Amino acid sequence: MAIIRVSGPGSLEIGNTIFKGGDLTKAAGNTIHYGRITDGNKTVDEVLVSVFKAPKSFTAEDSIEISTHGSPYIIRYVLKLLVQNGCRLAAPGEFTQRAFLNGQMDLVQAEAVADLIAADSEAAHKTALHQLRGGFSRKLAVLREDLIHFASLVELELDFGEEDVEFADRDDLRALILNIQAQILPLLSSFDNGNAIKEGFPVAIIGAPNAGKSTLLNALLNEEKAIVTDIAGTTRDIIEDTLILDGIKFRFIDTAGIRETDDLIESMGIERSKKALKEARLVIFLYDSPEGYSFLQNLRDQVSDQQVLFWVRNKTDLSPAPIREEELSISAKENQGLEALKTAVVSAVQDLKTEDNTITNIRHYEHLSKANDALNDVLSGLAAGITGDFLAQDIRVALHHLGEITGTISTDDLLKNIFGKFCIGK
Repeated sequence: MAIIRVSGPGSLEIGNTIFKGGDLTKAAGNTIHYGRITDGNKTVDEVLVSVFKAPKSFTAEDSIEISTHGSPYIIRYVLKLLVQNGCRLAAPGEFTQRAFLNGQMDLVQAEAVADLIAADSEAAHKTALHQLRGGFSRKLAVLREDLIHFASLVELELDFGEEDVEFADRDDLRALILNIQAQILPLLSSFDNGNAIKEGFPVAIIGAPNAGKSTLLNALLNEEKAIVTDIAGTTRDIIEDTLILDGIKFRFIDTAGIRETDDLIESMGIERSKKALKEARLVIFLYDSPEGYSFLQNLRDQVSDQQVLFWVRNKTDLSPAPIREEELSISAKENQGLEALKTAVVSAVQDLKTEDNTITNIRHYEHLSKANDALNDVLSGLAAGITGDFLAQDIRVALHHLGEITGTISTDDLLKNIFGKFCIGK
């Protein structure tokens, strides 16, 4: 089954030219009609046509959706007939862009459509769905409304400049700014987690050569992703793949064993391992001997407080005696202890998948940051006792950036950039 969507003025009339099964222009909105797509006397396919009438449609325009049998031949034929009768092919994201321009959704919700389509984990799906339903937008709307109220009072003062009056109480304005920042700062802080929910939490597997890092990656993925040999230094570049655990996406990264070497290529791989260690949200220190454990202790200070560190002893089938207290014991080769490791990894980020109003979009993060900077300027201005015209200017900057997020303030270039990333037909 394939669905061909047509939206805009004349959609119903164009549909009538190729559909035999009733007059679509006289059909009630939100109804489905059985019939045939024809080319003259030739029947192309038996179809169902759904009719939506403005403004009660996705785009707020008259629309039809033709459900055909999904053969490429039929799809091409129906598209050709529609174009011959006055349609044009939609640009990427054009249906959602029309919905935005016609007031069916704001820009955050429009971007959430693309995120919802791309979501490949429960956590990413939930975050996108929350934004599509307008949760984040409503939060921003409240912040803007409060700020607009005070901005209007400050602007009003400018009209009575010669009378030296204050309509906006400065203490109330300061309290408002602090309250808005108290809500913006958690949103900014959520971006790292939100981006990880969307792209996958990076988990770096770090250890000395031959500790079993590649074997662990292969065991977790249940496939031969990385080459495994007894030769030290086999892995010379980072290798990664994604795994969905309990609805959360993780990017497990196999790294080159860190050691001193004169091999140029291996040295480059080790530098990439160090970079992966620095950038990972979760780090697995993998060791199979006291020497390997001592080696990793020397790297401990390179793991920040913002990263989650797991000490994991491998090859317990060969040496069952523990090396460190509170270690996770596994045998990657024999698939022993892996479920406990997966459970520990999920537990480390478990709470993140239930957060609402998580920022996943770098564009939202940028404008929130700039809005917060402008609010800091307002606070500095209040402390310095600057005049209302300068306060008004900083407040307008904050309002501008909050408005850019939802599309209350937008430019053609911005819209082209956002909707150009959608797939055809959305």
